[in-house]
Amino acid sequence: MRLIYKILFKIFNWKIIGNPPEDLPKFVIIVAPHTSNWDFFIGLAVRSIRKLDTKYLAKKELFKPPFGIIFKALGGYPVDRSKSNNFVDAVADLFNAHERFSIAITPEGTRSYVPKLKTGFYYIALQANIPIILSSLNYETKEVVFQEPFYPSGNLENDLEKILKYYKTIPGRYPENGIR
Repeated sequence: MRLIYKILFKIFNWKIIGNPPEDLPKFVIIVAPHTSNWDFFIGLAVRSIRKLDTKYLAKKELFKPPFGIIFKALGGYPVDRSKSNNFVDAVADLFNAHERFSIAITPEGTRSYVPKLKTGFYYIALQANIPIILSSLNYETKEVVFQEPFYPSGNLENDLEKILKYYKTIPGRYPENGIR
């Protein structure tokens, strides 16, 4: 599939800027803005092109038959968004159970506009003592960009301000649904 994805990226003029450091064994990638179903396919392509063994979180409804087996085979982990459960603990435990592990999360939690980001990714990184890598899908420039990893400071407000400052400049597929 890697060759096919490379060809498609070339045909559609998409570029990948940067990459998570190869010597970094564990990290959370947050991908934004998430405004279209196409984001998922672009993410799969990038993961394959860059040879990343990154898993992803998605709503549990996607994992029902008949397509559930495909989403799991593609590295998906279902999330029950209707319950307040120990989501952060469960994902942090995944990191603690593996020597190398990374997961991609869309901090909006949906393709629609949300006034504020979900912060589970932040607390996962904090609890597992791993860095966060900001990754953006810029549909205007057709670039997928990976920023340098950073470790959360524990000051959510300050760290979130820096994250929002970066993502507010990135137009998604449907900019009106993006981060403002």
